[in-house]
Amino acid sequence: MRLEKCWFCSSTVYPGHGIQFVRNDAKIFRFCRSKCHKNFKMKRNPRKVKWTKAYRRLRGKDMTQDSTFEFERKRNRPERYDRNLTANTLKAIKKIDKVRVDREARHHEKRMKGKKAKEHREAAKELEQSISLVKAPSVLQQDPSFNLPIKVKVSQQQPDKSLAMMEE
Repeated sequence: MRLEKCWFCSSTVYPGHGIQFVRNDAKIFRFCRSKCHKNFKMKRNPRKVKWTKAYRRLRGKDMTQDSTFEFERKRNRPERYDRNLTANTLKAIKKIDKVRVDREARHHEKRMKGKKAKEHREAAKELEQSISLVKAPSVLQQDPSFNLPIKVKVSQQQPDKSLAMMEE
C-alpha cells in the first residue's frame, strides 16, 4: 500500500482517495481533497496559504530540521522481504514516532514560552486603562484602596492534626 503526499498541503493521500492531476509535460500532482485541487487551479502559492504545511514550516510554527523526517522519505528501490528486518522496522517505527512526538512537544513549549507573561501584562494594562468600567469613578476617588495595583490577602487554613499524623 503506497501512501502519497498531497502536493498542496502535504497531508497523506491514502489509496482510493483524492484527486490526481497530470499536466501536459507528464508531471503528476496528487491532492488529498477538492479544497487543495481548487487552490492549485487558482494558482495559489501553498507557502502563502495559512493552513498548509509549507506555510507553517516557513513561519517557524512546525519543525523543519529533524532527523526523524529522514525515515519518511519515499524510496523507490524495492527491498527483498526478510521477516527479522520487517519486525525490527516495525519496532523502530514505534520508537521514531515517540521521539518525533516528544520533539514536537518541546518545539511547541519553546514557541509558547513567553506567552503567559505577555498575556498577564496585557491584562494588567487593560485593567489599568479601563478600571472605571469595573468600579465607578466616584468610588475610586473616595476610597484610595481601589487604586491599582490591587492586593488581595489570602488566608491559609491550619493543617489538620490527623493529616500531619498520617504523613509521618
